Amino acid sequence: MLSGLRQLPRTVWLIGLISLVNDAASEMLYPLIPLYLASVLMAGPRVLGVIEGIAEATASLLKLFSGVIVDRTRRTKPWIVFGYGLAGLGRPLIAFVGSWPWLLAIRFADRVGKGLRTSPRDALLAAWVPAERRGLAFGLHRALDNAGAVVGPLVAAALLALHMPLQDIFLWSIVPALLCLGLALALREPQIAAPEPRTIDWHLAGMPPVFKRYLVVIALFTLGNSSNMFLLLRAQELGVAAATVPLLWAAVSVVAMVFSTPLSALSDRFGRRRLLVGGYTAYGLFYLALGGIGHDGPQLFALFAFYGLFLAATEGVEKALVADLAPVERRGTAFGWFNLTAGVLLLPASLIFGWLWQTWSSGVAFAFSAACALLAGVLMQVWVLRGRKT
Repeated sequence: MLSGLRQLPRTVWLIGLISLVNDAASEMLYPLIPLYLASVLMAGPRVLGVIEGIAEATASLLKLFSGVIVDRTRRTKPWIVFGYGLAGLGRPLIAFVGSWPWLLAIRFADRVGKGLRTSPRDALLAAWVPAERRGLAFGLHRALDNAGAVVGPLVAAALLALHMPLQDIFLWSIVPALLCLGLALALREPQIAAPEPRTIDWHLAGMPPVFKRYLVVIALFTLGNSSNMFLLLRAQELGVAAATVPLLWAAVSVVAMVFSTPLSALSDRFGRRRLLVGGYTAYGLFYLALGGIGHDGPQLFALFAFYGLFLAATEGVEKALVADLAPVERRGTAFGWFNLTAGVLLLPASLIFGWLWQTWSSGVAFAFSAACALLAGVLMQVWVLRGRKT
């Protein structure tokens, strides 16, 4: 694996470094927004729900749009630069807002940036590596992204410990934003010989049947993949102290960071199907265990670390499989549909999970999610990739 990492193109490492810097800046501020909303803007949870709901829905829809446009123009860099620039340069402006609608506008711009850059970035990453190294490349990207998710909250905690005002922390986020923008400007487009589509085509009709089956399984799995906030809520329900809850999530990010690259690289050697089936099965077992456990303790940290293994085994492999199944000339559109499917269903997934929890019990909600994951694993094994060796 180490020799494979050294042989990865410079652009692959650059994309990963950009994600690390951007995610560190984003995760540094994200936990502070609810605090800023309540203590400075005097708004409550309902407003937070409106802001995040609109922001995330916008990002999901734009991921398809940007993927389709990339296939038509054959250019990814402008969308990546604009997407990171819009998000990064907008975050420091939070320090100057005086009411929640302005905060909504900034979060909206941040998610617009994410929506415009995600599918082009995935397409660019896939274009720079051969099929036999896609798992390694996407795994490295997820590892660096998860590293940013570890660094960001630690930086925020350190700055708060130094009694830095919230407004100043938001202003300092301009530094990683400028670094991220500079790195994005250094990206290079690959030279790929692919047919030029005659018109903009966002439809699934021309996609291979195997790719459509894959999207069905992604939709089923995502329907059971509710917000991770429910995992932390369950930990609190089991008696975990509020100060310890962030440590649980930090354990997830650390495990995902360490194992994303080696586990995703295994899919290059042993096939994507095995990693995804194993990952979906691990997710189902994790949810069954978390829903059935009766109290907190060391086993809870072990369970959350196990969840980090699921993330490591699936996040990069899922995207590598998109690149495997999609035609080269429609790769951006394929990533757009994948990101749209995984993003749009997060809202109903969380609504269903919350309704099951409140109406019956947390155990029923976790059992539903586990059932979706285990069924997705079965379909991935016997239906999606039937007749293929991958």
